[in-house]
Amino acid sequence: MTDHEDAELFARLRTLWRDVDPVPAGLIDRMVAAVAADGLNREYALLTLVEEELGAVRGETDALTLQFSDGTTSILLHVTTTASGRRRVDGWVDTGAAEIVLTQGEHSRTTTPAETGRFAFDEVPPGLTRVRLTTGEGDEMRALSTPQFEL
Repeated sequence: MTDHEDAELFARLRTLWRDVDPVPAGLIDRMVAAVAADGLNREYALLTLVEEELGAVRGETDALTLQFSDGTTSILLHVTTTASGRRRVDGWVDTGAAEIVLTQGEHSRTTTPAETGRFAFDEVPPGLTRVRLTTGEGDEMRALSTPQFEL
């Protein structure tokens, strides 16, 4: 068969299937939406807003507490605004962590939590932020990366 004959045969097959078993109305739009939202369900389940507090009536500070979990490991972050307008991020993890990385765009900071799971980042500029936690050793290394959140 020539390329032209192949194209003609495929066109007839498409017409046949379109008549015999048409695509349900809205299927293409639903599939595009499902694929686009696939990662959102996971991120929504991972991000749990625990508490948002505003400072005292006469205070100018505000605080935000966020908890992230993948079902095995949890990270609790408490964010406060410093006098300079930057943020202080105090955090706790419930597992032995090898390294914690706070990333904002191209910039990142790394720390190792104490035995109690506590860690902190000082003078963090406001903006979109992500925290990545690495646990385990050798072949057992695992990573938990939070969705981006606004500081």
